Amino acid sequence: MVASVTEDVREIVTEYVGKYEFYHLFETPNLHWLSNRLAGHGYMICFMAEYFLPDINNLRPISCDYEMRVLEQQDFEKLYLPEWSNALCKDRKHLDLLGIGAYEDEKLIGLAGCSADCEKMWQIGVDVLPEYRRKGIASALTSGLAHEILERRKIPFYCSAWSNIRSAGNAVKSGFIPAWVEMTIKPKSIVDEINGEVK
Repeated sequence: MVASVTEDVREIVTEYVGKYEFYHLFETPNLHWLSNRLAGHGYMICFMAEYFLPDINNLRPISCDYEMRVLEQQDFEKLYLPEWSNALCKDRKHLDLLGIGAYEDEKLIGLAGCSADCEKMWQIGVDVLPEYRRKGIASALTSGLAHEILERRKIPFYCSAWSNIRSAGNAVKSGFIPAWVEMTIKPKSIVDEINGEVK
């Protein structure tokens, strides 16, 4: 269990981490204890995610019925669009270094991209156009990009919201296994903005 905190909530988080077994820190009803105390300081629980690392014994290239092309950073410039927002991040485009696209003729129908979130670990995100889903494209892109990352002597990892069963299933199908979980707290104003409640 690792907690990175600001000074104003250090005492609350320290008490929380010491109060419950580590495997109960990320589940209700214990989260209510934390949430109630954070509210008094203007914070709310925000993101909850599961992270996956490659299972080297099961990671293998997966094929699909579409052409796959390796893309470099210079290929992304016109791809910062809503349909590719899991694969690429406009606000951190300098970190988007590598990707694989799935094409039907010249139409991009699926994209996996990775961001250099730290020196040795690159995070994979993937998007497939709605009309092309459930055809094995996401797993082909994810496994293919994982191999490209490993060839560059970096460690691929994959993140999914806890509630996104399809994304977690894609990680497992692509040769990844659960490795750690994460919970983030944010100021209430940011959570309200995410929820579209800021006028």
